[in-house]
Amino acid sequence: MIEHHETSGKGWHGILDNGERILWQGRPDTGFHASGGELRQAVFGLFFAGFAVFWMTKAALGPGGFWAFGLIHFSVGIWFAANGLFGSTWRRRHTFYSLSNQRAFIASDFQFTGRKLRSYTITPKTRLDYMANGDLETIHFATERRKGSKGRSYEVKIGFERVEDGEKAYRLMREVQAGKHG
Repeated sequence: MIEHHETSGKGWHGILDNGERILWQGRPDTGFHASGGELRQAVFGLFFAGFAVFWMTKAALGPGGFWAFGLIHFSVGIWFAANGLFGSTWRRRHTFYSLSNQRAFIASDFQFTGRKLRSYTITPKTRLDYMANGDLETIHFATERRKGSKGRSYEVKIGFERVEDGEKAYRLMREVQAGKHG
C-alpha cells in the first residue's frame, strides 16, 4: 500500500498539496471484532439460512427439483451471517489511515473493488469525537449521508477506527486545527 515516510512523504507524490506533509500513519486493529449490530445480522442470516434448509427438505419430498429454489435463500442467509461476523474485520484488515498537516486520509485496498483513497480536510471547525475502548481508540472527524432502503437516508460517522495510538492521532488533529503544523 502506501509507504510510510514521515518527512518526505514518499509514496504520496501527486496526492499531497504543496507544503502538505504526513504527520501520522496507522491502521485499524486487525483482530476479530463484531459489534452488536453485526452479531444481530449474523443471527438473522443463520435463521434465514436455517429456514431455507427446512423449506428445501420439505420441498424435496414433492416431485421435481422445486427444492433447488431454496438454494438462493440459503446462500443469501449464509452471506448475511458471514458478512455480519467477518465483514468489518475483513474491511479493517484492508484499510490504512494517514494524517497530514491539512487532511485525514482513509485508504482501502479491496481485492474486487481496487484501491480507494478518501481525504477529509481538517479545519478549526471540524468536529472531533474521541472514544477510547481499552487499548483501542476511535476518532470521528466527518459524516456522510448514505441511502438506505425505501429511499431513506442515514448518517454515518467517518474516522480512524480501532487504532492503537489514537491518542497521538487525536492530539495531532487538535494541533492541525490550531495551525501548529501549518
